[in-house]
Amino acid sequence: MATVLMCRRFPRLSRLTAFSTTAKHKTERRSNKSKKEKRDKPGAASTGTESGATIQLLKPQDYRVLYNPAAYARGRAGSQQRVDRDSSQALGDTLAGPGTTEALQTFPTASSQALPPVRNALPKPKSSTLLEQTTLATLYKEEAEKEKWEVHDSKEDPRMFQKGRPEYRSLSCDSAEPAQTLPAEEEDSILQSVAGCEGSPGILTDYFRKLSRVPAERRAALLSDPRFGALCHRAVTTVRVFSTPDLIQILKACVPLAVPASHPLLDACEAEFCRRAWDMGLEQLLLVADCWRCLERGVPSYLGILFSYANLHWKDLTLPQFVQLLYIIGEGRRSPADLAQKVESTILKHLDAFTLEELGAICLGLFKSLSGMSDHVMRRIADRVSLQMEDMSTYALVNVLKMLRYTRVDHVPLMRELGKVIPARIPTTNIQGIMHVALTYSSLHFFDEDVLAAVATSLPSKVSYCRSKDAAKFLWSFGCLDYEPPNEEEFYSSLIKQLHTKLHEFRKFPEHLLTALLGLAFVKRFPEELIDFALREEFVQKTRGSKYELSKDLFTLGKSVEIECPTYRGSRLPPQLCQEFTEMVLSFAEQEIYVRPEIVEATSLLESVLGGPEYVKNHMILPHTRSSDLEVRLATDGHPIPFNFKDPVAAKKLKDMGVGLTDDLISQLTKGRAPSQSPAKVGNEAGVPSRERGDAAGTPCLGGALTAGAKSQAEPGAGRRQPREVRLALQVSNRNHFCYGSKRLLGLHCLKRRQLRLLGYEVVEIPFWEWFPLLKRTRSEKLSYLHYKVFCPALLARA
Repeated sequence: MATVLMCRRFPRLSRLTAFSTTAKHKTERRSNKSKKEKRDKPGAASTGTESGATIQLLKPQDYRVLYNPAAYARGRAGSQQRVDRDSSQALGDTLAGPGTTEALQTFPTASSQALPPVRNALPKPKSSTLLEQTTLATLYKEEAEKEKWEVHDSKEDPRMFQKGRPEYRSLSCDSAEPAQTLPAEEEDSILQSVAGCEGSPGILTDYFRKLSRVPAERRAALLSDPRFGALCHRAVTTVRVFSTPDLIQILKACVPLAVPASHPLLDACEAEFCRRAWDMGLEQLLLVADCWRCLERGVPSYLGILFSYANLHWKDLTLPQFVQLLYIIGEGRRSPADLAQKVESTILKHLDAFTLEELGAICLGLFKSLSGMSDHVMRRIADRVSLQMEDMSTYALVNVLKMLRYTRVDHVPLMRELGKVIPARIPTTNIQGIMHVALTYSSLHFFDEDVLAAVATSLPSKVSYCRSKDAAKFLWSFGCLDYEPPNEEEFYSSLIKQLHTKLHEFRKFPEHLLTALLGLAFVKRFPEELIDFALREEFVQKTRGSKYELSKDLFTLGKSVEIECPTYRGSRLPPQLCQEFTEMVLSFAEQEIYVRPEIVEATSLLESVLGGPEYVKNHMILPHTRSSDLEVRLATDGHPIPFNFKDPVAAKKLKDMGVGLTDDLISQLTKGRAPSQSPAKVGNEAGVPSRERGDAAGTPCLGGALTAGAKSQAEPGAGRRQPREVRLALQVSNRNHFCYGSKRLLGLHCLKRRQLRLLGYEVVEIPFWEWFPLLKRTRSEKLSYLHYKVFCPALLARA
């Protein structure tokens, strides 16, 4: 039965390359490709490929990373509930300590019977419904147990930094402090005496302090005991007569007792601490804030007072108090704007005095609260971490990586050192930590095959611990870097299977499914059942209501499926929605992309090379890929064909249009080449085919941008045979199209070039490492370069 269920949960997968090569050929090709790419890889660490192969499986300054999927746009709903916080981008305790419930599943496990039906799903096995449900329930129960084991045994302590200095004992509530267990007889005696107690603050405080030592197995019974309820009621009615130290002791006692966050006693304590906060010391305020964190109770009003108090007494903050404050800021998911500058100056002041664990806590606090950090301060932190990384815990290191990618700082020494240190740690790192490592590399566009291979090797055995968010980010990271690991089939099949398992989560977090499917599309994998689910009207509506901007990602996925999956018969995006997305993308392109100097210059020079603006068009051939192309059309004999007419007048002027080039320039550009017809003559004789782009490519048109100007094309003369044309898509690239410091294209741009070829275009690269230096050279040199790119003999011969 288990085997049958596994078959049901594997998706139908469209993989273009699978039909044209054998497994052996793919392995050899991938091996050769990896060797070539390693030469281009920046900071390739010789950490020993051998060590990576024996992993034991346990349960440049002007460079700016600009592209980021909508699913990772920063933003948070601000909910106080732990479940909602777990789903947000800057996850709270993704690496929480033993005993915490943060990393448990956001949703309760559910039978697959509760999932919506998927079109084109695989046939259901013939089995008893009751037996199937029982087996599924057992599997989900086992999965839940595995996740609990991971939380207990694999998570690192997020409060490890507090063990580095004794000062933290007075600033934090350590619920793990060893204490003598309270005997059952004494517990009963205390509860019996509550009825006769007259409510002396000292006695009540002592009762709470003693009861906090009740062993874990008796706490649930204690909390439900009416006598304990009476004790709490007595404390609530007399809360104002307690001294501040006594009230703090009562709150600290509630932590080991695991008093529910909504308990009336905590309501009374919060109100009282807010009332007397300005009369308390900073040490007391931080201790109370830490108690609220341990009790998992959101106290925004109290935190607001704490931050205001700290702002007024900033000069009095000691180093431990500063670190504890940033820890509280992160746990409260609130970033006081007026503290930002003071935080940075204090970090620089104590930078050499912080322990490595404290640096990790500072970065995590700023990351969780979405606090900005200047490049200068982040680089100073990274400088120190890169020199002492081997002495840093993996948890603290991952926290620094979170802030590094949030600030978009490219720190090559740190990334190189990380490539030496992290692969050996991957097998013993929990799944969320591994995810953040992979996401850092992809977010910073930094390719390191040793690290990615170690992640891929370790993942399948831990994939059951992946939330929907983790699986999505793994797929995005590998797809963004266009990397398929040696165990690619096991790696991808395990993650796709996990996506099916977590399908119910995507109703609340649609951004994760789109992120995952885009990552798969980058590497030519299209799980059709999941795509059908993502393109259904009800799911599309959920994306429209998301707090993230998902329309561009949805557009990219939908159009990619149209081009690359001709046999796909599932749901598709409605045409009107595609038109809306197209107009939105083109509006952005007109303001931000078409006007870039390197593109404007290339367009102008190509017009001179070819004979006028009618021979070149600066637009998006594929709007869903969100980058521009310079389209040129040539006859098979190599002569340019005019096709870009922005208005009917241009078509009328075609016959009498002159050449935009001088004889001297033509002679210079064609020197050493056989005499040829002038562009004007070509324009008159060749004409323009009346077929539109979609028809010529054998695929449907992809939106208004693809057919713009089609009606105004010049009609060929009657009876004149039209030569076959070659369509060129010139790519004026920039640094953000490639992995850092290399010539390795990122996944989105690999996808774009692949789809252009499928539509019948010849892709011509004008890479930034060639074009940008030429922008400072003479016009003649630039014209000569572009002339060769367009009329490259090898390209024409291939066409």
